[in-house]
Amino acid sequence: MDPFLEAWYVFRLTIAQYSELQYVLMLIPFVLFLELPLYLVNWLGVLRYLYRKKNDIPWIALYSPRVTCTITCYSEGKAVQNTVLSLLEQIYPGHIEIIAAVDGVKKNLPTYQALKELLPLVKNYANRSLTILPKIQRGGRVSSLNAGLSRAQGEVFFALDGDTSFDNRMVSSAVSHFGNPNTVAVTGPMRVRNAKSTLVTRLQNLEYMLTMQVGKLGFTQLSAINNVPGAFGVFRKSFIQKIGGWNTGTAEDLDMTLRIKQYHVRYPELKFVFEPNAVSHTDVPESLFDFLKQRLRWDGDTWYIYSNKHKSGITASVMGWKNFIFLLWYGVLFQVIMPFSIVIYTFYMAVMIPTHIFLLSMVLVYVFYFLLVSLQYVLYLILLSDRKLEDCQAFWVLPVYPGFQFIGRVWSAVAILNQMFNKGHLDSAMAPLWVLKKGKQ
Repeated sequence: MDPFLEAWYVFRLTIAQYSELQYVLMLIPFVLFLELPLYLVNWLGVLRYLYRKKNDIPWIALYSPRVTCTITCYSEGKAVQNTVLSLLEQIYPGHIEIIAAVDGVKKNLPTYQALKELLPLVKNYANRSLTILPKIQRGGRVSSLNAGLSRAQGEVFFALDGDTSFDNRMVSSAVSHFGNPNTVAVTGPMRVRNAKSTLVTRLQNLEYMLTMQVGKLGFTQLSAINNVPGAFGVFRKSFIQKIGGWNTGTAEDLDMTLRIKQYHVRYPELKFVFEPNAVSHTDVPESLFDFLKQRLRWDGDTWYIYSNKHKSGITASVMGWKNFIFLLWYGVLFQVIMPFSIVIYTFYMAVMIPTHIFLLSMVLVYVFYFLLVSLQYVLYLILLSDRKLEDCQAFWVLPVYPGFQFIGRVWSAVAILNQMFNKGHLDSAMAPLWVLKKGKQ
């Protein structure tokens, strides 16, 4: 008998001792009842976008105001030049004011010098200016953003990382949405610039396609974006100034997104927009260790924001029912409860059922996730990708991706526990400890 068929036969005989309901409840709940609906809702949003794109009358925006791009710089060195050059070369008729805030300049002289080398070059570009803002004492990313905001002369404010570059139509594509006075924030796809470096970067490249592009596109069509990324966020300056700029601390992007959402009941017309043509490029961690270190901060900060900083503001009376329900579903259930459910489920199965049944059950879970991810990836390539040849290169990591997802989710539980018991947000590269303490973090 074929070994696989024999294993399947033993599997069927063993599970016969369980009722069908018992086995289904062991295998399915968090896989099907929690995740599948979220993916379906997301893709409904994507289909809504594609329908509108096909049937709506094309709108050509004549809105080209002065804009301010604040680049938060910390130890990028020569790499910051790529960021500035990609902004200088934008095909945008309006003025682009670039403010490069160098945090802790005495310790980051290479970055400061790299920016100074560009000053003579800026004169060759019409409607472009570069201001270098050296901050003697390191104050963190929020400090740099607020310093840029206080000096910004543009109507639209771009909050950008010093190691991120952009397609040359990014500014014009993002700014076009601010012709609508109700638009307060815009973001776009983030592509992985170093995708080919290692297996870990290739896996993150696929992750960014399915979350940063498919995920955000679908949810914004339903007016329920989860977060405007810190590396690439575009805001109406007057609105950000009215709410006091960025708050001290870590996870400033999620914090700002939630603060804007908390104006929704008072101003229900406020809009978040995902613009597929406003493309940014960033580098991701190349080793598994660096990846886990990054996610330890990201996932721990998410719990900190939900449980501490915004625990009083996460209500339907402030955010509106749509944002409130989505936050409970995606933010709390999917990002916080799900990691612990997966860990408990896996441990329970490993202890309570025979080893071969446990292993076969894990194979079934793997197959489910593999098929789900593969379907989303193929749909993305066919319906959304504007660089199909480049994006096809992620195909060969599909078999590994479910394992990568599992590691990431288990690590999310570790990150949340680290935040709960060790105040992990105080160990952040985004701001020095003295800033966090003064901000009562």
